[in-house]
Formats: sequence, structure tokens, C-alpha cells
Amino acid sequence: MIETPTAAPRSAVEARETLVPQVEFAGARYGSLRGRGVIVTGGASGIGADIVRAFVAQGCAVGFLDRDEAAGQALAAALPEAHFQACDVTDVPALQAAMATLTARLGHVDVLVNNVADDERHAIETVTPESFDDRVAVNLRPHFFATQAVIGPMRERGGGAVINLGSASWKNKTPGLSVYATCKSAMTGFTRSLARELGADGIRVNCVVPGWVMTARQLERWVNADGEAAMDRNQCLPGRIVGADIANMVLFLAADTARMITAQEFVVDAGWS
Repeated sequence: MIETPTAAPRSAVEARETLVPQVEFAGARYGSLRGRGVIVTGGASGIGADIVRAFVAQGCAVGFLDRDEAAGQALAAALPEAHFQACDVTDVPALQAAMATLTARLGHVDVLVNNVADDERHAIETVTPESFDDRVAVNLRPHFFATQAVIGPMRERGGGAVINLGSASWKNKTPGLSVYATCKSAMTGFTRSLARELGADGIRVNCVVPGWVMTARQLERWVNADGEAAMDRNQCLPGRIVGADIANMVLFLAADTARMITAQEFVVDAGWS
């Protein structure tokens, strides 16, 4: 039975005061997720941390990695059921080692959530080959190699679910994000290609596309009066998107209720795009 989620606050100020510091997950209970092994990349803060909390609430064995060791340790302390591994995902050998460590700690992997990203703004005129490669190294390359690391363990389990996090920024033609948007649009092709390649092994691959989510980072750095007005003008639904809204969709796609869903894109943006 699906419960009615708590209403999202109307303003960024309300979101900062009530939902950003501690989002209380309220939604469906998926019996098929209990005991599943889940790895979340970039899980120490923001949307990733809400996804970690949501899977823990479902009774999953959860591992997450992040380069922010302080935030990761703090979340792990608040969630004793979760395992944290510090990792700079731009270092592929380190990422591979972290994935292997978390897989060993969990005992098995059934779900991978490729969440890690960095939406630092950048004018196209300032992008250099080095900065371009740096953006790809955090916003695209880790998704490929994290997925590569779980294929074997998932095959041994008879299947699994890979959930990639895209972004509505490229759909909405948001300026100042040319390299980021390029990487995030690639999540659609990556998802569809892998869904075909891994489907015979019972591994489902889908993409969740968040709109403008009121994380602490967004509220501190980007949400201002103009941004508030843009959300009010462009979203079909009133209110603000929070991390739990994204986590709800991720949980659904990870559970057996979505057993015949793969190669698809699910947009959670209140109707903006």
C-alpha cells in the first residue's frame, strides 16, 4: 500500500528549515527490497544521502561511497546499518577498489544507484581540455566503471537493478552547465545501451531524471529570488522538489514491482520539462 507523502514546502526558506537538514522518508514499503544489497555512489549528502536513508528504511544492506569523508562518516554514524567507504570517484582504480570493498561488506549486490555528480557552473568560453576531462571524470566516467564492477556479482545473484541519475538541466537548456549537461544527457544512451546488453542476465537498467531539487547545496549556492520565480513559473505542480521525491522513484525501480521495466527514463521535475 502506498502512503501519501508529506507535502513539500512551498519556498526554499521553508525547505531549508524543515526538509533539508533531515528528510523523513514517507512512502511505499517494498517487501522485495528487504535484505537486498545496495550501493549508492555520491551518497554522503544531498539526493544521495536521501537515497541511502530510503533504502535503509526498507531494510536493505546499504553501502555508499563519497569523497567527502566527514559527511560520509556523519551519515554512517546516524545510520549504523549503512557502510561508508571514502573514495574519489575520479580515480578509477580507487573506485574499483571501493566497489569491491563495499560488495564484500554487504555480501552481495542487487542494486546500484549511480548518483555521484558535480553541477559546478561553467561558462563554455572558460572550458579547457583539462577542465572538460575533469567534469567527465565525475559526471560520466564513474557511472560506467561502477556499473562494470557490479555486473559479475549481479549475474551471480540472477539479476539486479542499475539506476542512473540524470538531470533535467539539459532538457530545460539551463545555461552555464554545458559539460555537465552533456554528461547527464549521456545517461539516457548509457541506460538504453546497457539495458539491452544486460537484460538477458536479468539486470534492469533505468534512469531517473531529477528536476531542481532543494538540497542544501542548491539552497546555499543557486536558489535565489529569480530561481524561486522560475520554479513557480515553469513547474506544473506547486511546491518544491526534495530528495525524498527522487528516492521514492529510485525505490520503485529497484523493487520487484518494476521487474519488467528497463531501458526507461523517469522524470521527476514537477512538470517543468
